[in-house]
Amino acid sequence: MADTITFRPDEDAARALAVLTRDGTPVSTAVRTALIDAARERARRVLRAEAEALAADEQDRAEAAQVLRDMESLRAW
Repeated sequence: MADTITFRPDEDAARALAVLTRDGTPVSTAVRTALIDAARERARRVLRAEAEALAADEQDRAEAAQVLRDMESLRAW
């Protein structure tokens, strides 16, 4: 059984909740969906930032290029 969470929305959160429930979606479903969406978006931002940092790392890029060159010499064709 899931825990019950209580919160007091400020004006912005109340307006957002009104938008999310305008079509008849239950409040609990809207909040659950919004939390999951927010967590996924945060994970995407973290991964994107990590990828951008790696792409900007000249030493890492040089090492990756060297690995590709080394692997090319192992090709059978």
